[in-house]
Amino acid sequence: MKLSNSFCIMLVLLCLTLVNSEVPGITSPSIISSSHEDESSVEAPFPLHLGNRFLAEGVRATMTCDKYPRVCRATGSPGPDCCNKQCVDVATDRLNCGACRKRCKYGEMCCHGKCVNPSVDEKHCGRCGNKCSKGSSCVHGLCNYA
Repeated sequence: MKLSNSFCIMLVLLCLTLVNSEVPGITSPSIISSSHEDESSVEAPFPLHLGNRFLAEGVRATMTCDKYPRVCRATGSPGPDCCNKQCVDVATDRLNCGACRKRCKYGEMCCHGKCVNPSVDEKHCGRCGNKCSKGSSCVHGLCNYA
């Protein structure tokens, strides 16, 4: 208990020290002379040079597939189809199965653009394309269950 309290106190003191530390490039008001010097000779209150190039970069616009449909065909894209400004694969996506906004029910999955129940479907038993042999049935996602 004492160890955690002392750790918290040290952490608070460290944070206060960092917050109150002097920022480089800023001069205190008492040092600046009150004479009428040229504006260019007075040091700026904040450094004009940003230390990190990342901060100077502008924010890039997001490329959505409703404006740029070819984005979905790029390598690494989740799918070739555009639904609700997102790239999806309507052959496997549960929220867009076969068409945009066609959702599969609870317990169903999307196989080849159709919603199927993998626990009882004999053509997709347990997973897509897992067909049970002739005469066997699919129970709980397994062919020939007990």
